Amino acid sequence: MSRILLILALFLGTGLRSAQTQEATPLSPGLIGNKWHAQWIACPDAPPKDIAVFYFRKEITLASVPAHFWVHVSADNRFLLHVNGQYAGEGPARGDLFHWRFETIDLAPLLRPGRNILASTVWNFGTRAPVAQMSSRTGFMLQGNTKMEEIANTDTSWQVKEEKGRGLAAKNGVAGYYAAGPGERVDGRSMTWDWDSASVAGGAAWHAAEVIGRVAMREAQDADNNWELVQNQLPAMEHRQVSAGRILHMEGVEGIISNPQGSLEIPANTRATLLLDNGVLQTAYPELTMSGGRDAEIQLTYAEALYDAQGNKGNRNEIAGRYIEGVSDEFISDGGERRSFQPLWWRTWRYLQIEVTTKSSPLRLEKLDAWFSAYPFQEKASIDGDIPDLKKLWDTGWRTARLCAHETYMDAPYWEQLQYVGDTRIQALISYAMTGDSRLARQAITNIEASIIPEGLTQSRYPSRLPQFIPPFSLLWVDMLHDYWMYVNDEPLVRETLPRTRGVIDWYASRLRPDGLVGRVKWWEFGDWTSGYEGGSPPQDADGGSTFLTLQFIEALRNAGELEKRYGSRERAAEYEGMIRKAADALNRLNWDERYGVYADTPAKKSYSQQANVLAVWQDVAPKAEQVGILRRVLASQEEKETAFGGRTVPPMSAMSYYFRFYLSRALEHAGLADLYVDQLTPWYDMLKLGLTTWAEKPEPTRSDCHAWSASPNYDLLTVVAGIHPDAPGFAKVRIEPHLGKLHEIHASMPHSRGAIETVYHLVGSVWVATITLPNGLDGSLIWGRREYPLHSGVQMFRLSQSSSMGSE
Repeated sequence: MSRILLILALFLGTGLRSAQTQEATPLSPGLIGNKWHAQWIACPDAPPKDIAVFYFRKEITLASVPAHFWVHVSADNRFLLHVNGQYAGEGPARGDLFHWRFETIDLAPLLRPGRNILASTVWNFGTRAPVAQMSSRTGFMLQGNTKMEEIANTDTSWQVKEEKGRGLAAKNGVAGYYAAGPGERVDGRSMTWDWDSASVAGGAAWHAAEVIGRVAMREAQDADNNWELVQNQLPAMEHRQVSAGRILHMEGVEGIISNPQGSLEIPANTRATLLLDNGVLQTAYPELTMSGGRDAEIQLTYAEALYDAQGNKGNRNEIAGRYIEGVSDEFISDGGERRSFQPLWWRTWRYLQIEVTTKSSPLRLEKLDAWFSAYPFQEKASIDGDIPDLKKLWDTGWRTARLCAHETYMDAPYWEQLQYVGDTRIQALISYAMTGDSRLARQAITNIEASIIPEGLTQSRYPSRLPQFIPPFSLLWVDMLHDYWMYVNDEPLVRETLPRTRGVIDWYASRLRPDGLVGRVKWWEFGDWTSGYEGGSPPQDADGGSTFLTLQFIEALRNAGELEKRYGSRERAAEYEGMIRKAADALNRLNWDERYGVYADTPAKKSYSQQANVLAVWQDVAPKAEQVGILRRVLASQEEKETAFGGRTVPPMSAMSYYFRFYLSRALEHAGLADLYVDQLTPWYDMLKLGLTTWAEKPEPTRSDCHAWSASPNYDLLTVVAGIHPDAPGFAKVRIEPHLGKLHEIHASMPHSRGAIETVYHLVGSVWVATITLPNGLDGSLIWGRREYPLHSGVQMFRLSQSSSMGSE
């Protein structure tokens, strides 16, 4: 067995090789005029919208290789582009038909003098495509950037062939709501293995491509098809080789022959199973290379966790008595040498199971590779200090944020891969604070804007071919724009988008009750996953009156009002302030319950929730003198029964999920209780004890083991604990207001467009020594208790009282 395990280690590879990664280059299509000359092409006589995979290819001849050979490429649903048999790029980044994106790729590094083969796999998953995938019909286009590159343009000179060997697995293999891509089924006996090879010389299966429309930029408005093209402004997704995992368990391995080269030979008429554990969750393209074994069936199953006999996940590190269930890909071997199987879309797994059933001839598994795929965020922030297991907390949050960010933000990389506004707001803030990269957030704001319907609301998630409406998420989109304004120096986008926020505000304003509270609204009024919120929606009376929904409206009014004062209508800003005052007065008259010293969910005072009270404090609706008491009662409350705290009875209160604890952090900071923040990390420590390597969607039992909205501690550690905040739009100034609680030292760094903001705090006896370093051109203030100290570029040191109620320099 030990020798087999050694061979398996070789079989799994070392992950030393990396693939080409390119930054998106904002080349102007005007270099070849607004009227492009390429054509959208398709396979003649093929159904335009059915599930199908096609190969497109063209040969070009170059006297020499230019310094650059830029092309613009797109497809519906998607493409994978190879040049001379090598990976060149993929896409397009998801959007809708009115914003159909194309990728800009430099082919020069893969070209050579003489004959060159451009080849692309294009696929349409039809009705089984991911919910995030919008579509018109199958099509492919490639447009050269200048006259030189136009020799590559798509037209009838391209050849096309339908791939009969690729299809979809019969079912997705998962229980529960699943919206991501389907498993695939590949029959190697029917595959065209040399589709990107120079050796292909045509044949009856290859046809001249059919022209189906003109390629046109959105601005040109001369297209005879539904694709309104816009350039993708994001960089190429990261594409690098990583480990697929280590072998944990094997069955049916008797008779397996291990070869010195690292391959495994599975005898004829054998069924063998290998279970791999990657140690941590990852998003990657698996690539399994095999030889021989004609008619052998291979199945790859991907899972976030294993399940026990009762269908529970439990500790994610445990495998005894557990089974795998999840999305699967299937492959049938044609008996050829070194056949490489890779699905068309990346997969998400910690655990990966390979099941092999051989027929009349043995199969040799040569190697298993994995190619990591995600948005190429670079971690630029850091934090160190005496918070227990700080590195585990930080690394797990960063991994969660990365796996939930691709060409859009995603709620969950395994289950849905949809860009929900509630998740995305938190994800964007993490991106600003940890990376300084705002490009994905910008595209998220414009994507959600594109979903606005005539009534004025955004959709809850976008892009999405299935419309869904969560009106509170439209309010959070307004808040997202305000967040972006504070962190990113991009006034043009804010000015351009601000008028679109008015439809959201007006939709809610038309549904206010006479007393100023939000009335009943339609669709899904999601607030949080908690026991007291049926289906996630906060309680309402027959005519509305929800504390939670009214407070979310107040937050959007505040944020929109600030933007209106700066860039829009001061009359609107004044109107918003009036609505805030009226709603706040109604909440304090009708929804405040003096018996308990907290806000009820509605004027009927039949239920109470932590969420509503957290928002009341954060939005300053609760009187200043009450805010600390409210939060302390919230933290002392229980879901199922009354509790006693501070001489008062606290009613049963619906508990916050991981998602809503982001808002708790804001409320603690607002009320002056942020020194309690580190004590609020218990839910995340509990997840670590369960063996999670990314943060879950909600407390056990949870569907998703990786959910972006739960990664907020990374943001909180930098902002609440280390205290680094923008203090003017575009992060033109910084406010540093740390909350160190029982800590003794903390060192944090946050990226800024001018450089790094560094904060170092050491407790020496009863004095905090604070060293603040700001990049050139940035100034601001240090807030310590009731004192404010000016900050300037460079290094400055302060000696501060341990008591946060006073400070001395």
